[in-house]
Amino acid sequence: MTQLFSVHPDNPQPRLLKAAAALLQQGEVLAVPTDSSYALVCHLDDKAAVDQLRRIRGLDDKRLLSLICRDLSELASYARVDNTQFRLLKLGTPGPFTFILEASKEVPRRVSHPHRKTIGLRVPEHKALQALLELHGAPLLATTLILPGDDEPLNDPDEIIERLDRQVAGVIDAGACALEPTTVVDLSGDVPEVLRRGRGDPAELGL
Repeated sequence: MTQLFSVHPDNPQPRLLKAAAALLQQGEVLAVPTDSSYALVCHLDDKAAVDQLRRIRGLDDKRLLSLICRDLSELASYARVDNTQFRLLKLGTPGPFTFILEASKEVPRRVSHPHRKTIGLRVPEHKALQALLELHGAPLLATTLILPGDDEPLNDPDEIIERLDRQVAGVIDAGACALEPTTVVDLSGDVPEVLRRGRGDPAELGL
C-alpha cells in the first residue's frame, strides 16, 4: 500500500522525510513535488527501481531521464562542465531549469542518452524536495509524473495514490505544484540552445 507523507511546503517535517528517504534506499519509487510539477524519483544506481519508474511512465530505455541534484557540487560529479557552462548553471540554480550536459563516466549508461552521451540535470528550489535530497545524500533519477494517455502531470496527491497505489511506495504531499514545466537549456553543444520554454525565464541566463 502506498504511504502518504503530508509535509509543510516551507518547513517540511524531517521525521516524515526520513521515512520517505528510507524507501528510496530500499529501491522504491516515490512521487514528489518539484518547482514545476510532481515527479517520479528513484535511486540512481538501482536498476530495478529505474525499470519500475519507466514502466509507470510507459517510457522505453531511449527516453532521457533527468538527475535532480541538491547543488552544483553534486551536479559536477555527473556532467562535464566548463567555465562558461558553470556560469550559466550558477545563474539558473536552484530554479525551474533543466540543463542538458555531456555526461561524465560516473553516470550509468542506462541513464544517459544512448547516442549523444548527454544527461538532463536540474537543481530544484522546492524546500521539501531539497530536504529529501539532503537526507538521501545523493542525486535522484526523475521524470515528470504524466501517466500514459494523460496530457497533464498529476497534481493532486490523493489522485496520485488512487491511480498509482502499490506502483509507488510513497507520495510526498506538500500541496499542489505550479504545473508549468521547467525550461530546458541544451549546453552540450558549442552554443547554448533553449529547447523548451517553461517556468524558468531564459533571460535570467542571458539567453
